[in-house]
Amino acid sequence: MDIQSSARHTLRLEAQAVSKQIDHINAEFERAVRKILEIKGRVIVTGIGKSANIAQKIVATFNSTGTPAVFMHAADAIHGDLGNVQKDDVVICISKSGSSPEIKVLVPLVKSMGNTFISMVGNLDSFLAQNADILINTTVDKEACPNNLAPTSSTTAQLAMGDALAVCLMEARGFNSNDFARFHPGGALGKKLYLRCADITDAGKKPQVGLNAPLRDVIINISSNRLGATAVIDQGKLAGIITDGDLRRMLEKHQDLDGIEAHHIMTANPKHVDAESLAVQAFEIMEKYNITQLPVLADGEYAGIIHLHDILKEGIY
Repeated sequence: MDIQSSARHTLRLEAQAVSKQIDHINAEFERAVRKILEIKGRVIVTGIGKSANIAQKIVATFNSTGTPAVFMHAADAIHGDLGNVQKDDVVICISKSGSSPEIKVLVPLVKSMGNTFISMVGNLDSFLAQNADILINTTVDKEACPNNLAPTSSTTAQLAMGDALAVCLMEARGFNSNDFARFHPGGALGKKLYLRCADITDAGKKPQVGLNAPLRDVIINISSNRLGATAVIDQGKLAGIITDGDLRRMLEKHQDLDGIEAHHIMTANPKHVDAESLAVQAFEIMEKYNITQLPVLADGEYAGIIHLHDILKEGIY
């Protein structure tokens, strides 16, 4: 057995199955999107077998992108879970064959409740396809399984069609990165979207010296904080920054240290970031200019220094 050839063949078949779904984007698909947009309730997504697993993923995608959704296993639905379906909900049923016993029991029950019934089905002659209010075609030519039995290409096609629905709904609702952040507050993804510089700038530590501060005071100020830098303030405004790297370079250039003051070694008009900016934006500035510290300004006033380590500690990168 050539393992690599088998894997490549599987991926080619599944890629072809997904590509074929492009031809299934039609007026019925558009009707499904518009119906979901107009309802006051939720989208109930159901299925049996492997299609039920796909239904769960589609529900997760819907919920995280602004479309309230609930998963309902088709077998459980006919044993009590049908109570999940409320009058303003739309039901999407996913199936390859569209003719399993559970589906045949479930479909008339849902339709008798008056809910719009959308089928995502691979057999257009099936019971499910024939009884749907709206039909989304997910037919595939062949499963990637060598016996053409195990759901492989068909479930991949269902998954891709679910993503197409979710993205269309997102765009129609104007769902943006701020909305996404509200639903994904945990982990690195959420932090990239909501964590501000102000959230990780220590307001109690605002290392600073005056323009005419002697070298000794500068060194003591930098050494007393973990940021490896201090701001140089002139009449209450940020005039520059001195980093431990600036100190090393100064020592390399000067033998006589008498008379050296902050303004002699500072970087004037330094790159800075607003306190309300996202931490990821501070990271991008640091990366672009190859620096590890950035002064933070709040309403134009010096508010502290953010260090690269502060950002990395949050797990953003």
